[in-house]
Amino acid sequence: MAEEKSSARNDPATPATADPRRGDPDPPHEAGGDVPGLLANGPGAAAILAAGIGSLALGVFAFAGDAWSTAKHAFNVWNPTGPLSGVTLGAIVVWLAAWFWLSGLWGSRNVNLGRVNIVAFLMLTAGLLLTFPPFVDLLQGK
Repeated sequence: MAEEKSSARNDPATPATADPRRGDPDPPHEAGGDVPGLLANGPGAAAILAAGIGSLALGVFAFAGDAWSTAKHAFNVWNPTGPLSGVTLGAIVVWLAAWFWLSGLWGSRNVNLGRVNIVAFLMLTAGLLLTFPPFVDLLQGK
């Protein structure tokens, strides 16, 4: 009887010995967020990616407001600040809309947080570059 228990423990097909390093199926808490007591990472990933989207939107809107007079006039919500008021307002709306949509999409799921972080960081970097005057001047050929 003791031999049967030890052989069952060493059997790779036994679910209790599933090892992701050997290509065995993932435990349930990694595959889905359906194990009670464990939180899914989807809402956090949604917030991180939405921040990247909002940052990129800020950069794109700032570039557009600087490059084209039509966009400059469209973004002019409050005269004392000029187009900056509409640029920031538009970026905040995009950020909140992205956060709302992604949190609804990923609310109870686990997503690849590493990939989300990389994409969000790249968006943040692009958004920052598009608000940096020497880089924008280079893009516009000034």
